[in-house]
Amino acid sequence: MSLRVMTWNLWWHFGPWEARQRLIVDTIRDAAPDVVCLQEVWSDESTDQVDDLADALELHVARTDAVFYNGQSFGNAVLSRWPPDRIDDERLPLADGSPSHRRVVAAVVDSPFGAWPVASTHLDHRFDRSADRQAEVRHLLELARDWRGDPTSELPLVVGADLNAVPDTDEVRMATGRTAGVDGIVFSDVWEQVGDDPGHTWLRDCPYSADSAWPDRRLDYLLVSWPRPKPVGNPIRAWTVGHGGSEAIWASDHLAVVADLVAPD
Repeated sequence: MSLRVMTWNLWWHFGPWEARQRLIVDTIRDAAPDVVCLQEVWSDESTDQVDDLADALELHVARTDAVFYNGQSFGNAVLSRWPPDRIDDERLPLADGSPSHRRVVAAVVDSPFGAWPVASTHLDHRFDRSADRQAEVRHLLELARDWRGDPTSELPLVVGADLNAVPDTDEVRMATGRTAGVDGIVFSDVWEQVGDDPGHTWLRDCPYSADSAWPDRRLDYLLVSWPRPKPVGNPIRAWTVGHGGSEAIWASDHLAVVADLVAPD
């Protein structure tokens, strides 16, 4: 038995969004996930990207509250084959303790395997703001410790995230237990366990990234809380999707990460 999960930053309302939306629908449908964590989703007075995706894919929705910038919202969402019950929508703090505009949404999915907690988040994007991302990760760990339930007997928390940081940064090392974080919880990095290549999700080959100063990077993660009951939540395989559509139009400036996780019998 397995749970298929997916995480994807959809690049908000940038670029040729109508053509991108069609590619997004096709990519998610082809990947056939049970649960999808989305970042940079948007709505305005006439269009709601998350509702449109849910309708097209026949999935249920939990999402962050709409926060609008110049008439368009910016947030995160969880789509699921089964009804999700949103349990929290939190702003993450900056290094100075003030609230950032980055948020995390957490839901419990009413899966056939039991109530499975899932969260979707997106950290500060500037590569020179590791201190802010470390504060965001620390708070995420504190929240996750409450959301996951009993680590000896209940299903682990699955987090889909654009961490905007590569695996050897202090913020990712904190999330995965390689440097001091929050007692009693760490995350295992699915790609690190079963990925068969560097797992880059942000590529200079993408037409939206061609002018960037940065090399190819792994910025997007599927994470599973630990401790957890063995072997539930262990990854079976992982892969990336969303590689183009044409030379000029890709679905997003990020690839999506998909993985199959061990579920209870």
